Amino acid sequence: MSMIGKTLGSFECTALLGKGGMGEVYKAKDQKLGRDVAIKVLPEEFAKDADRVARFQREAKLLASLNHPNIAAIHGLEESDGTHFIVLELIEGDTLADRLKRGAIPVEESLKLALQIAEALEAAHEKGVIHRDLKPANIKVIPDGKIKVLDFGLAKAFAVDQEDMNLSNSPTLSVAATQQGIILGTAAYMAPEQARGKAVDRRADIWAFGVVLYEMLAGRFLFSGDDISQTLARVLEREPDFSTLPPNLHPRIRFLLERCLRKESKDRYSGISDARVDIQEVLADPSGVLSQPGVAAKPRKKLRVGIPWVAAALILGLIVAGITVWYLKPLPRPEPKQVMRFDYDLPEDQQFGDLTERAFAISPDGSQLVYATNKGLYLRSMNEMEPTLLPGTGGIMQRPFFSPDGKWIGFYSSTDSRLKKIAISGGAPVTLAEVSIFGSFDWGIDGMIRYGQTGRGIMGVSDNGGTPEQLIKPAEAETIGHPQILPDGDSVLLMRALPEPMMIMVQSLKSGERKELFEGTVAKYLSTGIIVYELGDSLFAVRFDLKALRVIGGSIPLMEGILRVGGAPQYAVSKSGTLVYIPGISASATERTLVWVDRKGNEEQLGEEPNIYDAPNISPDGMQVALSINVDGNEDIYLYDLVRRTTTRLTFDPTGDYSPIWTPDGKRIIFGSGRAGRESIFWKAADGGGKAEQLVSVPNGWAWPFSLSSDGSTLLFGQVSTGTGNYDIGMLSMTSDDHTPKLLLQDKYNEKDPMISPDGRWLAYMSNESGQYEIFVRPFPDVDSGGKMQVSRNGGNNPLWSSDGRELFYRNEDAIMIVPVEMEPTFRLGNPEVLFEGLYFQSSFSSGAITSWDIAQDGKRFLMMREVEATEENSTQRDPRKIIVVTNWFEELKERVPVQ
Repeated sequence: MSMIGKTLGSFECTALLGKGGMGEVYKAKDQKLGRDVAIKVLPEEFAKDADRVARFQREAKLLASLNHPNIAAIHGLEESDGTHFIVLELIEGDTLADRLKRGAIPVEESLKLALQIAEALEAAHEKGVIHRDLKPANIKVIPDGKIKVLDFGLAKAFAVDQEDMNLSNSPTLSVAATQQGIILGTAAYMAPEQARGKAVDRRADIWAFGVVLYEMLAGRFLFSGDDISQTLARVLEREPDFSTLPPNLHPRIRFLLERCLRKESKDRYSGISDARVDIQEVLADPSGVLSQPGVAAKPRKKLRVGIPWVAAALILGLIVAGITVWYLKPLPRPEPKQVMRFDYDLPEDQQFGDLTERAFAISPDGSQLVYATNKGLYLRSMNEMEPTLLPGTGGIMQRPFFSPDGKWIGFYSSTDSRLKKIAISGGAPVTLAEVSIFGSFDWGIDGMIRYGQTGRGIMGVSDNGGTPEQLIKPAEAETIGHPQILPDGDSVLLMRALPEPMMIMVQSLKSGERKELFEGTVAKYLSTGIIVYELGDSLFAVRFDLKALRVIGGSIPLMEGILRVGGAPQYAVSKSGTLVYIPGISASATERTLVWVDRKGNEEQLGEEPNIYDAPNISPDGMQVALSINVDGNEDIYLYDLVRRTTTRLTFDPTGDYSPIWTPDGKRIIFGSGRAGRESIFWKAADGGGKAEQLVSVPNGWAWPFSLSSDGSTLLFGQVSTGTGNYDIGMLSMTSDDHTPKLLLQDKYNEKDPMISPDGRWLAYMSNESGQYEIFVRPFPDVDSGGKMQVSRNGGNNPLWSSDGRELFYRNEDAIMIVPVEMEPTFRLGNPEVLFEGLYFQSSFSSGAITSWDIAQDGKRFLMMREVEATEENSTQRDPRKIIVVTNWFEELKERVPVQ
């Protein structure tokens, strides 16, 4: 029903401007303010749905915050006699769709219009608003050449179910744009992920921007079909036909279109600002927006044979000119250096140390390689065959890094939580400071070593030693690390790990101003003007403007297959251009089998198929095993029936569940999970019934379960405080009304793996207070009453009590150790002895989150995990021993990421 001549509130409708799936649009007179506006009358069915109206009101508040000269303003949402309508800024002029009916738009004009569209999208994206329905029909071109983008965010705000046979202006197909399985958008301009009904982000707008720019330049639709389904099929299946673009189009615009129109969203520009910058630079190019054809040399006229002195002068001039040209001509470009690759395999008696942290480093000039092993730090010169063990680096050494001059190696000793350095020429290690570290170190030319610390942000300490100081304070509940001081001496490139998504940022030390750059992990700025960073197990690169501190263009994938274990990608790049990395996939993702091992070391297979098992825990009746299984990168809790040899899945959360333990009555499983937004502790009925309930959440930290008292009254768990970054031990009463968790052990050392003795009187745990991780026993629950005893002598982790409490077991590398225990009349410990040895899998105990073995009730057998036998396919994954070295890698990088 036409609204012309009718009044809605204070607005008198004077003319129909258009209609479509989102309602009718009228020109109206605002009788209160005396101005012309546009009002969009929403479909009648909209008003009948209170939830949709409420949702739109919430969205309208956000949309109204978009204040930009290229965005049509939303003045408000009104209602009059049951009719809901939006009051909009009235924009005179044709739509871009109208303009395109006359054919292609000249290249320079197209780019100027596209620049304004990009600026509008950039402003909206910074506010968290995604258009979701960008198309020429939603872009107004006003007479002075300016553009206004219409209907920002309205595709999310309300549903459209009407049909429109004009496919270039096809209606929004559904609502709930961020929900998987729902299609939303306009068919001819939908991003492939949108057409598949997957979740969308700002990269869907980048796709639509590319389609719009293509159509302006080519004067034709990029994707069209006889109906909506055919159009969607072509979006999903067909590659863009770039042959219809102007033949002399600037190559940078061709590259821009290719990046915007990648089928995989991760391969597109990470932000519309990248496209904006490319357009700006093309428009500012002195040679113009079109490629300049070569100019043919015109034939010279023949010189007349004339007066001798004229000829002599000409000859002399030619000689002088020739000499001048010879001396002034540019030197030939040096031949590119040859890129060479070679493998370095660790000797048979060596294996990498803790791969959850960076295991190696390359010197600035690329001539020296240092790597951490189970025996200490080894230094290998690139022109020598044999590595050298650096004296005094035995124990758990991590995160090696070189000084700027390459004469020193810094490293972190997790056995005593200290930052140290050692000269490559030899000598004893020098302790610089006691630190708590998150991520990697960066040794600046100013003599400052920077690093991240959980809860304290970016820290710094002099390379001569001293007290660490806070350089960059984190926001609340934020974790930042992996710093690199940039050449300006003020800006720090860093990674934000929490809150997610992980983000690469840059922050000024002086002003504190911070910029988000892109999603990724562990970035490094190179002297070539490139930032390389890791995402998943792949390496990417992006150009970076060091003066403006912004990325230029989009990210470009470089390589896949870099080993990552936990949060540490195993790669490094030298200042001279040498790349080193460990190939493979996550070592924590190796397949294993479950085996019974008796006290003599004899094995018995359980018979289940190999899988990525971890943290096995035997039920009180000995009939089942609770354990975690990693499927496609996500862990969940499963129950393995030892009699029927069947596996049943217990949890289904996408954030990951792990480290299960049984309650003494066998009715529930307690486990760790990230489903609460941080690592917390839950439990669930073992028969799968009901929902998981949260038991423990540590303020400003994370928690994982370890053991229950035999009567089920007390839960012990490990926790990390964001304030200190240390591992501590907490407890929770399972019987009292007060379910507040309490700290049991907390000091400057790391205490992990708490296990209560069967009689509930003693606590076994591991601590690095002696300089390396050892097993200790204290009275329980009064842990401060005295009587603390060191159990192990040469290292130990993962303690377990026998069911009668008369034996204490622990692991020391490949050995299973046994310690006799006397409970009466006084508590006494015997001497540790090796019970048996074997290459059984154990999670990295540096994380302090997993107990990777268990003991049967009768104490005669141990449930262990053995990694599957090495094959050609999984040998690197199962036991990484190879380092790939790529010299002159910058030459290869220049071809992939051209430097302007």
